[in-house]
Amino acid sequence: MKTVFKSILAAASIALVSSSAQAASSLEELLGEVKKNRVSEARINKQREAEFQSARADKQALLRKAQAELKAEQARGDRLQKQFADNEVALAEKEIELDQATGTLGEMFGVVRQASAEAYGQISTSIVSAEFPGRGEFLKRMSEESKGLPNIKELEDLWFALQTEMTESGQVSRFTTEVVSLDGGSQQQEVVRIGTFNLIGEQGYLVYDDQNEKVQPLGRQPDSHLLASANELFAASSGLIPFYADPSSGAILGLLKEKATMADRYHAGGNVGYVITGMLIIGLLIGFYKIITLTLIGGKIRSQLKSVDSPSSANPLGRILQVYKDNKSADVETLELKLDEAILKELPSIDSGINVIKIFAAIAPLMGLLGTVLGMILTFQQITLFGTGDPKLMAGSISMALVTTAQGIIAALPLLLMHSIVAGRSKSIVHILDEQTAGIVAAHAESEKA
Repeated sequence: MKTVFKSILAAASIALVSSSAQAASSLEELLGEVKKNRVSEARINKQREAEFQSARADKQALLRKAQAELKAEQARGDRLQKQFADNEVALAEKEIELDQATGTLGEMFGVVRQASAEAYGQISTSIVSAEFPGRGEFLKRMSEESKGLPNIKELEDLWFALQTEMTESGQVSRFTTEVVSLDGGSQQQEVVRIGTFNLIGEQGYLVYDDQNEKVQPLGRQPDSHLLASANELFAASSGLIPFYADPSSGAILGLLKEKATMADRYHAGGNVGYVITGMLIIGLLIGFYKIITLTLIGGKIRSQLKSVDSPSSANPLGRILQVYKDNKSADVETLELKLDEAILKELPSIDSGINVIKIFAAIAPLMGLLGTVLGMILTFQQITLFGTGDPKLMAGSISMALVTTAQGIIAALPLLLMHSIVAGRSKSIVHILDEQTAGIVAAHAESEKA
């Protein structure tokens, strides 16, 4: 501020000189003005020198103050350095005292961490956590984050966690929790927990997803008798209920997702299996049709046997009797030929379709063998392309090779049985016709001799 003020005074003086010079009318006046200004400048210079001396004294005071502060900080640094060294010595002594005081308790740290890690791995995946969520957080913290010796409360919590798991493993409990459905939705449902083995609900067997801490239905429920026992236990409120438990805590039930159903096994046969199935269905339809028609014919023939003198054209025996009635005057040989001809006319309608069943029963195993050969060909082709590293690549072709053989045998067995039944009924009808024809011929021959 002083410097600015001095600059303003100097500028004012210069301006005054200029104005005086302009206003002076003669050199004498100019000289007088210069002398006056010289006196003013001398006075200003003395004032400046006094101010500089004053500022210099202030700077010296500030310098002495800064030097004193530096000396004080250096002394403080020396004290702190000495204190730090003393603290290092004290810490080393305390560590030695701690090691001596803890003694064998130092091993407890590693034991507790190991036990906590094992308990966390068991409890976090246990289905008991579906009823008591959040039990694994403390154990995880104990096994991973703990750096010192556990205190009494932490040891008690570890004990309580292990005791709870052990106690609940022998309990059947019913509780309400959120169940995630297979379509992505969720709702609160009542769930029954059987120890540490299985969870069951309204849909049947349930599984516990320990990653998301959610309960969800099994992807594919087991066989009906297993599911019926689960539903019976879910509906029961007391008493002893037989139940199929999974001792692997759901691992065996999880394998059911990969297990092939009867439909999957059937479709593994491919086109060959479909052809075998078609032959089986056609053969059985023909067999049932022949059983019905031959049963009706047999009934009509038995009715005709009760009224031999009034033949009817609605059944084979009646038509044969009608031929005899029309040829009573013929000799024995002619009558026999006529009756044989009548029987031959009836045989096609009686035996029709029976050979088709027999042919299907013979072709079905051969078709199964064909499917086996085709399946093995595909298997070797896949081995050639991809090697034998992944058995799943060959599973489809091997399934076709085995399934078609089984389908052929399965189709042949009922077809053979059906053929035997139909052929037996057909032979019984033809036997009746032959028997009646022989009787008619014998009676006619006796009548001619008489």
